[in-house]
Amino acid sequence: MLTISRNIAIDENELTFKFIRASGPGGQNVNKVASAVQLRFDVAHSPSLPGPVKNRLIKLAGRRISEEGVLVIEAKRFREQGKNRQDAIDRLVALVARALVVPRARKKTAPTKASKRRTVDEKVYRGRVKQRRGRVRGEE
Repeated sequence: MLTISRNIAIDENELTFKFIRASGPGGQNVNKVASAVQLRFDVAHSPSLPGPVKNRLIKLAGRRISEEGVLVIEAKRFREQGKNRQDAIDRLVALVARALVVPRARKKTAPTKASKRRTVDEKVYRGRVKQRRGRVRGEE
């Protein structure tokens, strides 16, 4: 069980790990050892997450989530498979923890009379400045 908060935990049976060869430096080791990890978590069908958290998680995941609602996290920072596996799990936990935070609703506010007046005064001033940029009429 991955504990995210007091009331949310993800069962490890919901996670699928696929070990792949990592790109980048590492010599022959890169061609032989599958040290990179692809963690897959089906967000859309997970019984562990409440609906609003799922929606926020899908929005936060962005392009890491498929059309079917499967979150894919790739970890290839380390040269060891175990460390990459733990890194992927840690990133999933951090992402779900961010999705738990309910965003505050924006309070609609109206501009004050004074701010409206300042806006109009500034527009009038700018208009006059532009008017004065016209052709200069000299005495002929």
